[in-house]
Amino acid sequence: MIAASRAIQRPGDAKLLVIDHDGRMSHRLRSDFSWLLRRGDLVVANDAATMPASLKGTHQPTGKPIEVRLAGRRSLAADDVQEFSAIVLGAGDFHTPTEGRPAPPDLSAGDRLALGPLLATIERMLGHPRLMDLRFDGAPDSIWAGMARHGRPIQYAYVSEPLEVWDVWSPIAGPPVAFEPPSAGFALDWQTVAQLRSRGVRFATITHAAGISSTGDADLDRRLPFDEPFRIPESTVKAIDVTQKIGGRIIAIGTTVVRALEHAAGDTGSVRSGHGLATRRIGPATHLRVVDAIFSGTHEPGTSHYDLLRAFASDSILQRASQELEDRNYRTHEFGDSVLIENSHFKSHSVDGGVGQVYRCA
Repeated sequence: MIAASRAIQRPGDAKLLVIDHDGRMSHRLRSDFSWLLRRGDLVVANDAATMPASLKGTHQPTGKPIEVRLAGRRSLAADDVQEFSAIVLGAGDFHTPTEGRPAPPDLSAGDRLALGPLLATIERMLGHPRLMDLRFDGAPDSIWAGMARHGRPIQYAYVSEPLEVWDVWSPIAGPPVAFEPPSAGFALDWQTVAQLRSRGVRFATITHAAGISSTGDADLDRRLPFDEPFRIPESTVKAIDVTQKIGGRIIAIGTTVVRALEHAAGDTGSVRSGHGLATRRIGPATHLRVVDAIFSGTHEPGTSHYDLLRAFASDSILQRASQELEDRNYRTHEFGDSVLIENSHFKSHSVDGGVGQVYRCA
């Protein structure tokens, strides 16, 4: 696959690989998405906006330059911004691939960090020299102001131009709680939502603090995804209940939606509204209880995002899909092309008296 190197959320030529529950594959334009669903389906998206979670500064005990990438928090509360988990990198910037960035200076609990207008203290190290809990000085308002003035979006070397905050906000973005963008939602705009609704497809949202996708360290990457807070509105739960009762499908826009809904459903399969903390990993051994299909970016084997796709399709199907993506020059990463994968355990249901072929055009 080719790295998508320009911050364009909805290019007109964006591609979509569609995989149904039997493993049949077809290639479409991504703009066809709304026409590939049918009356009674429900699309659920993550409305989290992206924080400026990259903060450059100085490790005060040594005077050495560092970059702090915020990576986790306990809740989505607007005033709960003093404590974060974070990845710390040494000198340099996004032009150097993350895995090539130097290690930070030796970090210890109690060390002070100067991050532009913000000051923070390392509360504890978390079993790795790049991973820590930190606590910002000051009141929530001053912390938000410091992030807004000094922070930048977390960025990787495949996008050469510096990202602005608006580059990583989807059109449906709401509260700024994500550390990296829930980028599957880049494909949506309000015109698409209107098309869905005009065809009898419901649309709902959750809010999930999408985490970082790479730490630059293979051992640390194996811990991904970190625990991520989320909120599911009661209106979304009601939409899920109605959809399931009439035999419609729940289509998740992105891996974060899958993680939130499946965690909230627990062992009962009944999604609960309210706040939660997604701690479960989703992979090939996961029995999906809520989500029938995922609309996602293209992901490379070995990543936590790809591992989640293994809950939807067998390894043999995903291997064929990877070859299709490679052969057709699909673009990867957050500004890349997309896949639509139906849960291999999904069985077609009757909706409004008719049974349609999965993902056929209306």
